[in-house]
Amino acid sequence: MSFFKIYFCGSIRAGRDDVGVYQKIVDELKKYGEVLTPHVADPSVTAVGGEGGLKDDKDIHDRDVMWLKQCHVIVAEVTQPSLGVGYELGRGVEMKKKILCMYRPQPDKKLSAMIAGAKDGNNFYVENYKEENIAAVFETFFKNISPPTVSRLDWSDYYPM
Repeated sequence: MSFFKIYFCGSIRAGRDDVGVYQKIVDELKKYGEVLTPHVADPSVTAVGGEGGLKDDKDIHDRDVMWLKQCHVIVAEVTQPSLGVGYELGRGVEMKKKILCMYRPQPDKKLSAMIAGAKDGNNFYVENYKEENIAAVFETFFKNISPPTVSRLDWSDYYPM
């Protein structure tokens, strides 16, 4: 089994209704590697704060961009629309990361066309899912992507200048 560095993103400031689902996702992702952002699934992190120790929004942004640079894959739960998640996905596309967006279809909501339309089956994947099939979604996703390789160590990925 390959060991991936995984950046998980889900709504924080746009609403925490899905934090229980995020916990299930993060628990399953840990089978495939290191989840750099387990705090997204922490119920003590609320829409108004709780990201311990960070001074301000700039600190949060800079830390998260550093993690985006370090990760091999991005997994996003996109059922709850979030500007932050959209920004993270855009940065991930720019960095040519493998991205999996997970959406739970609902009768009164449609997935954003900017997410659904980005699906290319190469770097950007979009999967409709139910909570009971999270494991199967990850099994398929991780089976179909190349394992991480280490060709050189670039310290700028870890310590931005």
